[in-house]
Amino acid sequence: MSATATSTPPPTAPRVSGGKKGRTRLSFPVILLIIAGALVALSAVRAITGAQDITSAGQISAALAMAVPIGMAGLGGLWAERAGVVNIGLEGMLILGTFFGAWAGWQTDPWIGVLAGVLGGMAGGLLHAIATVTFGVDHIISGIAINILAVGFTTYFAKLWFNSPEALAKGGSPKQSPPSEPITTITVPGVSDWLGDIEKHHWFFVSDIAGVLRGLVTNLSLLTIVAVLLFVLTFLVLWKTSFGLRLRSCGENPIAAESLGVNVYKYKYIAVIVSGGMAGLGGAFLALVTSNIYNEGQTGGRGYIGLAAMIFGNWRPGGLAMGAGLFGFADALQLRNGGQSVHALLLLLVVILAGIALWKLYRKSYRTAAISGVIAAGVLVWYLGTDTVPTEFVTATPYVVTLLVLSLSAQRLRMPKADGMRYRKGQGK
Repeated sequence: MSATATSTPPPTAPRVSGGKKGRTRLSFPVILLIIAGALVALSAVRAITGAQDITSAGQISAALAMAVPIGMAGLGGLWAERAGVVNIGLEGMLILGTFFGAWAGWQTDPWIGVLAGVLGGMAGGLLHAIATVTFGVDHIISGIAINILAVGFTTYFAKLWFNSPEALAKGGSPKQSPPSEPITTITVPGVSDWLGDIEKHHWFFVSDIAGVLRGLVTNLSLLTIVAVLLFVLTFLVLWKTSFGLRLRSCGENPIAAESLGVNVYKYKYIAVIVSGGMAGLGGAFLALVTSNIYNEGQTGGRGYIGLAAMIFGNWRPGGLAMGAGLFGFADALQLRNGGQSVHALLLLLVVILAGIALWKLYRKSYRTAAISGVIAAGVLVWYLGTDTVPTEFVTATPYVVTLLVLSLSAQRLRMPKADGMRYRKGQGK
């Protein structure tokens, strides 16, 4: 029996749970060891290649600024998908956050702009919830529609609002808003200068730690601190409260949750609206912290990268934070014109691919080992035969890293069992 794509409804939520259990999640000490190992590897690359900017305070500060919108989009995706709703519309909700955040920040106060950006993202989340939860529209189709609508909406109103005589007098244009006041930044007094002195010596590992810490305590936006606290708050709410347990049950087995008296519709709505608000905050960060203006196309696919960071993090806040940091680091490389840095990191990529080849060879996965070995050899030839990498490749660095990370981490992923499935009250009877 065949059915057309238009007549086939989305799959319904499972009545019983099953399947293999996910891999053991990473503990906090293991995460710290991974971070320490990555820092040692970067220190070795810096010492061998002389690319001092890899672990400099400027690079880390830029990476943190780039990681926040990616992390907030990913956090939004985590809220929605833990309740069983796939949110491909994160990019559109980021766009709404940039637009409303910049407009309100220019008109009033940057913190009012942050609130407006959050509300704009929540409006997108509400629309996605109505389409998917109430009307049962396929989650992917609804998300793509929101992305398209967000682009059209912001393009129209940008021409209407930012092309007015008042806006033009202050630097506005059909594709750009007038600048807003910057959000306050803080620097830990004394510590930043002391770490800077250590960083200048370029000692192995010690100076790298100093560079990283200095990047984290110098010119730190207050909105960055808010974003970090939201990660902690998300973990506490979703994993340490009865509310979070009910919400996650809607993404694992909504039929069982319904049988226990959980209002599945309500929790899905809450999760998707919060998801939109998180993405909207990420968009407001781009418009009010990163650039102080709205600029058409400034999200640059970060909503999709945030979704990739969430998947890399195995639908957990800690893993998501690590993924956002990695992608933010790659994004900062291309923004800082890091041709030399990207070239130096090719050496690290060679080591990683060679290690994968040896591991797969040990596991008797000969095909994968051969592919990894061939790619490692090709990258090594590229590294030895050049002094820098083309600008086009530097620009594509965050997207290449996204593909590599997802391909390497795919085997340990475990998504919520009812993620993306249509739910109807009473379907388990």
